[in-house]
Amino acid sequence: MYFKLEETIDKISNFIEKKEIKELQEYLNKTIKSEDIPSILEYLDEDKSIMIYRLLNKEKATQVFVEMDHNEQEKLISMLTDNEIENVMNEIYMDDATDLIEEMPSNVVKRILSNTKLENRNIINELLKYPAETAGTIMTTEYIDLKETMTVENAFYYIKQKELKKETVYNCYVVTNERKLVGVVDIKELLVAERDKLIKDIMDTNVLKTNTLEDQEEVSRMFYKYNCIALPVVDNENRLVGIITIDDVMEVINEETSEDFEKMSALTPNDGEAYLKTSVFKHARHRILWLLLLMVSAMITGSVIEHYEAAISSLPLLVSFIPMIMDTGGNCGSQASTLIIRGLAMNEIHPKDIFKAMWKEFRISIIVGLVLAFVNSIRIMIQYQNIQIAIAVSATLVITVMMAKLLGCILPIVAKKLKLDPAIMAAPLITTIVDTLSVLVFFNISTLIFHI
Repeated sequence: MYFKLEETIDKISNFIEKKEIKELQEYLNKTIKSEDIPSILEYLDEDKSIMIYRLLNKEKATQVFVEMDHNEQEKLISMLTDNEIENVMNEIYMDDATDLIEEMPSNVVKRILSNTKLENRNIINELLKYPAETAGTIMTTEYIDLKETMTVENAFYYIKQKELKKETVYNCYVVTNERKLVGVVDIKELLVAERDKLIKDIMDTNVLKTNTLEDQEEVSRMFYKYNCIALPVVDNENRLVGIITIDDVMEVINEETSEDFEKMSALTPNDGEAYLKTSVFKHARHRILWLLLLMVSAMITGSVIEHYEAAISSLPLLVSFIPMIMDTGGNCGSQASTLIIRGLAMNEIHPKDIFKAMWKEFRISIIVGLVLAFVNSIRIMIQYQNIQIAIAVSATLVITVMMAKLLGCILPIVAKKLKLDPAIMAAPLITTIVDTLSVLVFFNISTLIFHI
């Protein structure tokens, strides 16, 4: 059944009012998904939320903790005892623990680490050494590793001895004594294989893997392309150091998509913070820089219009067409840039394809420009019966559409080539550039046709 917050809150409140704590505990652990509980805790006051959290079994409490955003995690930690924090840190995946440490203030980090066993602290410190947004920062060090010389029966016995977690058991990785990755065995292969068969006889030696320093966005593309559930991570000597699971990649995709949308809307990335939980000042700070830049850029367009003041005085009607021309150019540029940015993100387009993309957008712009010019010519002839204005506006539209689509194609690819995020070359920036160019084209054509 789909989770409904208000109905669930009513049920929980009813249990609490009637002091049916055992029934509430059963309801929380058996009926409600771990992913839905954080929104319940956020809705309730502190006393009720900590009571709800303490009614969860150990495994579910850890899952709920991981699903919470960082602000709520910090608030919960302040209410938990040292023993409860220790329980969470013993159960949590090491990649999630590392994320937690990175986001918490130093006083909270100190308390978390003091309640984390030494072995896990060492792992967290190792994961923290990897550069931001690389495979090393999102991998977990918990996985099943086997040896080539094991039989299937030995492998099953070994797996049973491990503390299994649901995310790490789909694939088993075959390593040498030096921990070099030599193969992978799907759990399905183990289940159907003869018990006396050796692991080396059933393993796949063509292992899809990534390096600890690989960009996390590239890792997410590998998951998408090869339909992975988990991906082994090796160091520069091909030693297995961890695995990346699908849930971590989903988070990366969410973060990268949010960041791209923000950049495409001329916003400074918001570091994954929720809209309502971000302060007004922070929202303003993230927006003001781009708005100032775009405002200054728009002044150039104003200067161009001012330069052609004589032409406007001679034929004031020209001014009425400027918004339409500028809007059309901006919209055409946005269309092209959106598709190119998506193509670059999905690895469908590469910087070497720049001339192919330009040729395609050029042909599209000719068709689109001619159709828009034809429709506008008819409108102008009906409304103003002035063929010169119709020619000036139509010619400007064709050239503007051509420029806009080529800029929308070229700029994101150039940004990618320069190792910049193509999303910064999105609608607001392209629109500002096209506005200035379209006004220049319009007035130059108009002064030529009308001799003004």
